[in-house]
This record gives sequence, structure tokens and C-alpha cells, in this order.
Amino acid sequence: MTTELTKKEETLSARFMAAITKEFASAVDAPALTGHQRRLAQNYFIALDQALEKAEQRRNSKKNDLPITWGSVNMQQLALDVVAAARVGLDPAQPNHINMVPYKNNKTKKYDIGFIDGYRGIELKAVKYGLDVPDSVIVELVHANDTFKPIKKDVRNKVENYQFEVTNPFDRGDIVGGFYYHSYKDNPEKNKLVIFTKDDILKRRPEYASPEFWGGKKVVWKDGKKAGEVETDGWFEKMCWKTIYRAAYRDITIDSQKIDDDYLRLKQAEDSFAELEMEQEMAEHANREVIDITPRAVDDPGPEVFPETEKPNIEQKETQKEQKPPQNIQKAEKQDPERQAFDGPGF
Repeated sequence: MTTELTKKEETLSARFMAAITKEFASAVDAPALTGHQRRLAQNYFIALDQALEKAEQRRNSKKNDLPITWGSVNMQQLALDVVAAARVGLDPAQPNHINMVPYKNNKTKKYDIGFIDGYRGIELKAVKYGLDVPDSVIVELVHANDTFKPIKKDVRNKVENYQFEVTNPFDRGDIVGGFYYHSYKDNPEKNKLVIFTKDDILKRRPEYASPEFWGGKKVVWKDGKKAGEVETDGWFEKMCWKTIYRAAYRDITIDSQKIDDDYLRLKQAEDSFAELEMEQEMAEHANREVIDITPRAVDDPGPEVFPETEKPNIEQKETQKEQKPPQNIQKAEKQDPERQAFDGPGF
């Protein structure tokens, strides 16, 4: 049995690597992968294999009769996207770089793979492709017992700044807000302070936020049946901090002269993913009454081009709706920690 499983894994891995090798060769006119590129490709295989397994465990066969397995994956598109993501520098083996989510394409009857940037992935892309990257980015949460005073730029202050003091580090009180600060060493007049109230942070929380991350009521299951709910604290503070962190790096303008084919590929794929999500959500929640319009087919995934996967440019839509899973992958997956916005509590 062990031998059979090993052979199966080798076959899947070989198929994946063959597709990636072929795409690399055609993209860079080279016959073989470099050692670094091969390691990245292997990391994508391992991460996606785990994502497929978890998604298959949650699949509702009554609503979706297509198994979520390697045999159902659109390998051609996956190879293109993996090559682009790897060349950008996103590594699924690194914490919070990138997550992968399978979603059914009803037109091809295959699963496409949505690539979701983690907060470190957002930082990496901002630094690599940014037009005017700050020398430092400071992200802080402000608690009720802290002292925080913004110093805005005006006729008296040529440089935007702030005063922040943690007066009691062991009893800071509840979170009341936060801020990020872009600092430019040689051009301090460009320094920028952006302040968030607690409500501003919560508005960016995912619609289907996992209680394991954000706190709240968590469903308890016993023998496959719902046995009640328990209150959990989750990792609320870390999730609030990551929300501001993502906004801080999304605020860095992308330099059009630095954009390459790999960035465009990821961006276009993200746009397609977001468009499909929107169409499927509209199809599920639209009024039942007939209306006199001619909409595009719900199963049309949009142009085949792919992924600040916070949803395309709609700033996750900063609100992270970019991370809400496609409706046809069943609602249970919306509670998946890997699919949940903001990468979970880990750093």
C-alpha cells in the first residue's frame, strides 16, 4: 500500500513538474529549470496538493459532483500562473506569501486555481514594483491606555509625524484604532501618516471571518452533527494589525515602468477570479423575478488572464472581499483558515 501511494505521488509530482518545466522553457527560452526555480515549483506542488485535499474533504457532492483532485485541475493555466508567481518571487513555503484556492470553472468543467496574496506577498510585490517605496513602513495598533497624537502637515509642520507612547505595556486596554506611517529618510516632507479607527479596521474584516482568527462564536461538532456554539477570543489583535499592514503596502503606487509580464499575468488572473466570484454571487442571491436584461452567462469565467489579490484593485476591495471564496465551492469553505483573509494569526 505504501509503495502504491508513493508511486501515485511521484506520478502527480512528475506531471506537475513536466508542465512547469515546459512553461519555464517556453517563457525564458531555457531548456531546464534552475535549482531555485525547481525548488519553488516543488513548493507549489506540495502546497496545492494539500489545498486540493482539504477542499475535497469539504466538497458537497450533492451540489458539486466534480471531485477536487489533480485530474480535475486545469494544468495548462496552472502552469502559467505558477511560473508567473514564482518569477515574481512568491513562495508558498514561506509564511503568508501566497495561498491557493481551487474553484470550479463551469465552462471547462475543470478546477482553476485562485492565487491569494498573503500580507507578506503584498509587501514583496509593493517593494519590487513600487514607484516610490518608503524607506520604512511602521504599523501600530493603538489601545485605550496608550498615548497617541498625530502631527499633521500644515503651515507650522513641514513634515507629517506623530507621537506614540505605550504608557502601560501590561495593561494597554481595548483596541481603539491604529495607524501606518510611510517614512522617507532623504525626503521627510513626503512622510505620510494614515489613521484607522476601530470601525475602519472592522469594515475590512472578511464577510465570513473565521472565529478562530477574529473571535466570536465557533460551531462545535460531535459525531458529524452540530452540537452547539462556544465563544472564542481568536487572534483579534493580530488580525487587526495585519489589516492595517496590508493597507500600508497597498497604498504604495505601482510603477508602470516596472510592470513585467509575470506581474500582469497574476493581475489578470486575479481579475478573472474576482469577476467569476461576483457573477456567481449575483446568480445565487439575485431576485427570482424575471428582469428584462441579457446578462453574461454565469458560468463564463471571463478572459483567461490572471493575479494585490485583496481583490484586483478594488483594495481587497481593501475590504478583503477578494478573499471570499467562490459560491460554487460551497459555503463551508468560507470558514477555511487558508481561504480566510489576512493569512490567519501566524507571522
